[in-house]
Amino acid sequence: MTTYLKPDDVSKTPDNGTETIEEARAMQGNIEDDPEFSLKEQRAIIHRIDRRLVVMLGAIYCVSLIDRTNLSNAAIAGMRVDLELSIGFRYSITTLVFFITYSIFQPPATILTRKTGPKHFLSGLCFAWGVVMIGFGFINHWYSLVALRLVLGLFEAGFFPGCVYLISTWYSRYDTQKRYAVFYLMGTIASGLGGVLAYGLQQMEGLADIRGWRWIFIIEGIITCILGIAGWIFIVDFPDKALNKKHWRFLSRNEIAFILRRINTDRNDAAGEPWNLRAWASSGLDLKIWGFALCLFCCTTITSSLSFFLPIILRENMDMSVEKSQYLSTPPYFAAAAFMFAVAWVGEKYRIRGPLLFINSALGLVGLPLLGFAQNTGVCYFSTFLICISGPGGISTCMAYQANNIRGHWKRAFCSATLIGFGGIGGITRSLVFRRQDSPQYRPGVYACMSCSLLVILIVAINAVYFRRCNKKADKGEMVIEGDPNFRYTI
Repeated sequence: MTTYLKPDDVSKTPDNGTETIEEARAMQGNIEDDPEFSLKEQRAIIHRIDRRLVVMLGAIYCVSLIDRTNLSNAAIAGMRVDLELSIGFRYSITTLVFFITYSIFQPPATILTRKTGPKHFLSGLCFAWGVVMIGFGFINHWYSLVALRLVLGLFEAGFFPGCVYLISTWYSRYDTQKRYAVFYLMGTIASGLGGVLAYGLQQMEGLADIRGWRWIFIIEGIITCILGIAGWIFIVDFPDKALNKKHWRFLSRNEIAFILRRINTDRNDAAGEPWNLRAWASSGLDLKIWGFALCLFCCTTITSSLSFFLPIILRENMDMSVEKSQYLSTPPYFAAAAFMFAVAWVGEKYRIRGPLLFINSALGLVGLPLLGFAQNTGVCYFSTFLICISGPGGISTCMAYQANNIRGHWKRAFCSATLIGFGGIGGITRSLVFRRQDSPQYRPGVYACMSCSLLVILIVAINAVYFRRCNKKADKGEMVIEGDPNFRYTI
């Protein structure tokens, strides 16, 4: 019989024969004596899921981030001159339009992921935007670039929320942050390496009479298409659907059944639910959902600002050469990746989420003023590390924060869409506050990002008070959280 556990129960000595509390905590959603698998076998199953699911999705997300952010690399490699993007707001418009379609088409994307199946839907999206990326290399007018950016946003809209939704269905609540961290960490490192890759591809200048900035799009688009094909082979289905697959080679039926038992032990929502529009839409009445979405909005506003303008800021604000601007945009992302995984480890071990977001935002409040007002080049460059840790470094924590505090398949689908949708709106905001006429300091953008950091801190503080009060009432039997008497909020 499944035993439900409260968050504090992990501190108690397990009664299932595990040797240490650490071993019990390692399995975190399942501190029970499984009828079929030993602790070692359970870990082996979960690690197999990691290698197949998280790594494959993370690899595709790598090219997703590179494909949407390589605009700045191409801009300083000659595209801005060839397409006359320096006139008026053309560059800002070009970066902004991606997020219009990216935000609008995310709500139905999670539904399609469930209905169509992630194998076909997510890999198909990847291949489609790879073809669009190749098309970027053959345009001759800036308005053609705008049109293709709109189409790119349409295809990329479904991938990120689909991944967040799919990963959350395979893992217990206190396994998710490290998986989200690895998934997003791969993309963060790729964003950093994107500058190095772009510089290398730029050296193909003149090959086949094609400009270097065009080769950036063409080669990266081909790589994306190849990964889309790989995704069709390796992306896995939802666990409740995989259980009934006749030709399933990834896990045995018994191993999938173990995963479903584990999820039910943790939050009791492993079973698939029939499509219910009312259940999906009514999730929007839960105010905390919009609080989580606002947190990601704030993080992505900072992240998008950095990804689209970092090479340009290095070039114009710090007077670096094109070559230095390309490869020195990489180290801050490596620092963010290391910090992100360290935070995920702490969050899983101590079962905390909000305080970690608080720390991320506080680092942003230190780094952003330095970027906007410091005169020393070394100090300005150091500030980009703090900002990168604050923005990209906080996104995986935000995703886990949301995933830990909701239940139900369709609520999870709705929340994944709103969360990532607000992330897209953050990209639009960045395009409006970081304007060409404000270069080289971009102070309006700096002020806007500082406001975002403060807003995250405020939301985390309000949630902490509310969640703690609800947990105490649930412990006394005075309320039921998320429709499950054994469910408790993660603070």
